[in-house]
Amino acid sequence: MFKRSLKSIEEATMKYRTRENDMLDRICLAHYGRADAVPEVLASNPQLAEQPPVLPANLIIDLPTLTQPHEPTPVRLWD
Repeated sequence: MFKRSLKSIEEATMKYRTRENDMLDRICLAHYGRADAVPEVLASNPQLAEQPPVLPANLIIDLPTLTQPHEPTPVRLWD
C-alpha cells in the first residue's frame, strides 16, 4: 500500500532542471501560467530557499500538481 501512495505522489510532480539565469517565478509562470505558485513550489522544494534569486544551472526542482486552480481577481476600474 505504501508503494502505491508513493507512486501517486511521484506522478503528481514533474521534474525541472534549471538552466542558467532561471528564476523561480519565471519557471512557475512558464509551467503553471502564473507566478503566484511560488509558495507551493517552495513548499515542495525547501532547499530552494537557500538559493539566490537567479538560480544556478542544473538544479532539479519538483513542480507539484497544484490542488487549487487559480481564480483571477476581477479588476474594476470604476464602480
